[in-house]
Amino acid sequence: MTTFEELGVNPELRQAIEELGFEQPMPVQEKVIPHLLSEDGDVVALAQTGTGKTAAFGLPVLQRIDPTVNRPQALILSPTRELCLQIGSDLADFSKYLPGIKVLPVYGGSSIESQIRTLRKGVQVIVATPGRLIDLINRNEVKLDDVHTVILDEADEMLNMGFLESIDAILSHVPENRKMLMFSATMPAEIAKIAKKYMKSPVEFVIGNRNEGAANVRHIYYMVNARDKYLALKRIADNSPDIYGIIFCRTRRDTQEIADKLIADGYNAEALHGDLSQQQRDIVMRKFRDRVVSLLVATDVAARGLDVDDLTHVINYGLPDDTAVYTHRSGRTGRAGKTGVSIAIIHSREKGKLREIEKKIGKTFERKEVPTPQHIIEKQLYNLADRIERVKVDETEIVKYMPGIMRKLEWLSEEDLLKRVVSLEFNRLLAYYRDAPTIDFIDEKPRKERKSDSKPKSDKEKDRRTAERGMERIYVNVGKGDGFFAGNLIELLNRDVQGKRVDVGRIDLLPHYSLFDVKKSDARRVVEGLRGADWTGTRLYCEIADADKDYARASARKKRGEAAEEPGETTYDYFLKKSRSSAKKSTKSRKRK
Repeated sequence: MTTFEELGVNPELRQAIEELGFEQPMPVQEKVIPHLLSEDGDVVALAQTGTGKTAAFGLPVLQRIDPTVNRPQALILSPTRELCLQIGSDLADFSKYLPGIKVLPVYGGSSIESQIRTLRKGVQVIVATPGRLIDLINRNEVKLDDVHTVILDEADEMLNMGFLESIDAILSHVPENRKMLMFSATMPAEIAKIAKKYMKSPVEFVIGNRNEGAANVRHIYYMVNARDKYLALKRIADNSPDIYGIIFCRTRRDTQEIADKLIADGYNAEALHGDLSQQQRDIVMRKFRDRVVSLLVATDVAARGLDVDDLTHVINYGLPDDTAVYTHRSGRTGRAGKTGVSIAIIHSREKGKLREIEKKIGKTFERKEVPTPQHIIEKQLYNLADRIERVKVDETEIVKYMPGIMRKLEWLSEEDLLKRVVSLEFNRLLAYYRDAPTIDFIDEKPRKERKSDSKPKSDKEKDRRTAERGMERIYVNVGKGDGFFAGNLIELLNRDVQGKRVDVGRIDLLPHYSLFDVKKSDARRVVEGLRGADWTGTRLYCEIADADKDYARASARKKRGEAAEEPGETTYDYFLKKSRSSAKKSTKSRKRK
């Protein structure tokens, strides 16, 4: 097997990385290090997060630095502050036995004055986020005339975050004959364009296959009703007593709400999203890295560039629209040769998106049933038994308290004592799961076999107007033909319905009306909030849906602009008549004035 010495790494660097636990080079290091040390030309390396990229570019960059030249010789650009700090820390560790080499991370959210003072003293390696570096360049505090190596780390992330113009501006200050390296987990067309624009005949190294998921990650999905996603999340966490993972949500609001719920339910969780200040983000990340917090609930933007080792799980509370985003998410576990699990909690309408992700990453998701209460309790009890078995006993300290404890508990048998220890730990869990139902979504029959497809159209229409168990069906008088989609519905509910957030279940978007489920306890509040509200100039009518009303007929009449017919006036016709009557009254009132 190849060694770091055979790759050309010098003794000082080898001594430092051996102390850090590096034994054998990883595949990306075997390919990139020799090229950077002995070959000309630029490099594009496609590799997942956690495959050893920092050492792959960091070791040769440090080896090529001239410590007698007290000016920037290497520039490393990263998309986020967290990744910038992580790279800077790693390079400082690698250069432990290279006196005279100074590495400086520069990033937003920290004092620019202190960074300027350090730059004026002289540094050879700058690790930077694009925005702060441009600020320093504009202040004439950074000169890049002696830079011989430029590295773009997580280039696809920088592209997603809109840093293309910033990269343009930065590279205009770097000599044209520099060596350039670009590391990316995926290879979208835009990355290929960047390579063509800025690089000269780059050599491409692919670790694994393009855009594929990390090799050591197992991909699992649970299918539940939309309203049961949070319950499924808790069961997944409870079924993994030693879980240490990131839960990805689509929006800042969802992120904070899920974190708040988990904290209220007794989990060690924190939220990480763009509404937090830099100081708050630093505190959250410190707690997560120190494992004070075991579950980090995050948006994709906030979690970009996080470098955290030994994650056991990545949980997708909502699937991303972009497959590349899923690749980044799942790549945060199963790193450095370890195994990990990437879980997707989906409802039935996300199945197509899941299949699309499978095709892109070349992996098959395994469907699992949501853990049952019995299985969770058994798993937790065995975990407690393991912890009792492995706990370290301080004989010198505990022995002096034992006589009193023995006297206090001597009336208990060994079995009674064990039962009480277990109950002390698990009474809350046992009470919570005592009557908990099964929450899997059962819908795996082929379409031809589904009973609903054999029903007459009128029966199927009636089913559409019927809510799922425990829910209430709500009608609103706008649909897809009006440009109204699920996201618009959620926005309206957040904007116009007072009180706590409304959990939405099944949504049916029809051409000119929509039906959706909410909890029965929320139904009246939703109807009152949406009735009469404005949506892009359309006044909304909303009611608890009646399974016997013909809403399809009402929408057809609405589309044709026909008047109501008596008897059997539809809901929409009634509302239309009522609003016209109000308008006439308002006109008469103005005339009298």
